[in-house]
Amino acid sequence: MSHRSIAHVFSGNPYISFRKMARMTGLDVLHALWESDHEDANSSGPDTEADTDEERCHFELRTDPAEDQLHEDADQVTQPSLPPAKRRRKSGKRTPVNKQQAAQPARSWKTEKSADVAPPVMRFRPARQPGVQLSSTEAHTPLDLFKLFFSTDAVRTLCKNTNEHAARAIAKGRKYKWTDIGIEEFYRYIGLIFYMAMVKLDQIRDYWRQSSIFSVPFPATVMTRDRYRTICWNVHMSDADKDQENDRKRGTPQHDKLFRVRPLMDTIQHACKAFYHPRRNLAVDERMVATKAKTGMTQYMKEKPTKWGFKLFVLCDSSNGYTVDFAVYTGKNSFQTGQGLSYNSVMSLVNRAFLGSGYYVYMDNFYTSPKLFRDLYGQNFGACGTYRENRKECPRTACNALTKKSGRGALRWIRDGPLVFVKWMDTREVAVCSTIHAAFTGDTIQRRVKQDGVWISKNFPCPSPIIQYNAHMGGVDLSDQLIQYYTTQHKTMRWYRKLFLHFLDIAATNAYILHKELSSLGQQEAMPHKAFMEELTAQLCGVSQKAPNVTRRECYDHVPVPTASQTLDASKVASIGRKTCKLCRMDFGKKQNTPWKCKECDVPLCLQPDRNCFAKWHLQL
Repeated sequence: MSHRSIAHVFSGNPYISFRKMARMTGLDVLHALWESDHEDANSSGPDTEADTDEERCHFELRTDPAEDQLHEDADQVTQPSLPPAKRRRKSGKRTPVNKQQAAQPARSWKTEKSADVAPPVMRFRPARQPGVQLSSTEAHTPLDLFKLFFSTDAVRTLCKNTNEHAARAIAKGRKYKWTDIGIEEFYRYIGLIFYMAMVKLDQIRDYWRQSSIFSVPFPATVMTRDRYRTICWNVHMSDADKDQENDRKRGTPQHDKLFRVRPLMDTIQHACKAFYHPRRNLAVDERMVATKAKTGMTQYMKEKPTKWGFKLFVLCDSSNGYTVDFAVYTGKNSFQTGQGLSYNSVMSLVNRAFLGSGYYVYMDNFYTSPKLFRDLYGQNFGACGTYRENRKECPRTACNALTKKSGRGALRWIRDGPLVFVKWMDTREVAVCSTIHAAFTGDTIQRRVKQDGVWISKNFPCPSPIIQYNAHMGGVDLSDQLIQYYTTQHKTMRWYRKLFLHFLDIAATNAYILHKELSSLGQQEAMPHKAFMEELTAQLCGVSQKAPNVTRRECYDHVPVPTASQTLDASKVASIGRKTCKLCRMDFGKKQNTPWKCKECDVPLCLQPDRNCFAKWHLQL
């Protein structure tokens, strides 16, 4: 059969594809047919547009599935078998084409010579005036600022739950004395914790060691060792009855792993937001609270200085390190949105109802993803952070991107709508994504390089997102640094006590930042961090921080007065108002009662012919 006859046979059936014609008639015949028709079309003049690529593609798509199956069955009977390789190629499935990728032109990396236009600047609309939410005209002592986070109501709840827990422990057979703890005593207990954070000793009992050149006299004047230890054993943040109800839900979605710290944690989180509103630049990062307790929540992070512990996601103000909000990671099932841990942790911290809009959020490559940045941009939040190339929708390395041979300062960038992806070569390649900045605006950065055997300083071009990232990403690191100076963390047998101590760290550090902000508003000089913590410790323990300096003055600056303000009954003159001599307790560990005290120091001291503690106290060096 000639190729013209073949054309006549199939000309009336538009559902026969070129592929089917090839199987039923032979490839060589149809190839000759196509060439002949192609020549006729070319010779027919400009008005003839036969057999164009578009028509051939359309012609091939018009196939009938039923006829395909029919002809495939016929092929199995009438057609000779093909070689194995061809048969596999023929029967193999065709790879589907991603139509969206095929429709988009291939993105190419551009250099610093190409101009980039940043997205429109977001209007900054904070929900409140940024800064401290307290009056700068009023005096705020360190204790006042600390009580913003550990309020009297919060401590009252702690005392109630601690007393209930101690009663249960004694009912179970614990052999120690217990008297219910009150609010003032609990504050003194917290003061001793801060004192131990500033004066580091190996063991708790070393703070009460007597008759040694290494003795520390102050803790014994605040609380006995046994009392401090029993409070440590029993301090509890949640209701004991509700703890048991929560434990029975273990293994179900209703179980709260953080139930034992939830009451205090909610109070601290609320206080962090209530008394300070962050400025525009924020940072999100992880923080580790050291522990190796087997709770199911302990994480290992090899790149952190503290490798084992509880992992917290923290939102901080980049300008001063203030902890705005935090969340304790409890496991993979913490978030049920299905968007991934890095996405959900950021979205849970960036709360538009509290913050407002127009904020810039900086993060590292654990969190950065195009979807997160687009969703934040849709809520009028800018974002900037390093990224990983294997993240979905991130551009892959292409032939025109940076290589290992690229010189220092070389940069490449790609813009995808509001997102700009930038690669920059420093000592190694750095990749940053941003919805805030343009790729390059002419900024430079100084580096020391070795040239002809001599170290010199040299300027290199640097992308704008990287400069701003370095300037604002350290908010959480600054907060961690302030906490670590005088951290209250020490060994404990209770995992929730580790978080309790960290809540103390957050409260004390945020209180110090508030003190600096208030001092700046009032144009006063702020106390150094150490002096602030010393004053806070003294006020929590109920003593004056200036007492050690006052005791070194001469005796004529101080006079003895009775400890009792007034005497109503002459028969009680010798006994009323007696208090324990402070010097006798420090030197001998004995309780010697005395009716005298120093008017200036307000310290009870013995004043007897054979034991003049009053003179010894004021003359000792």
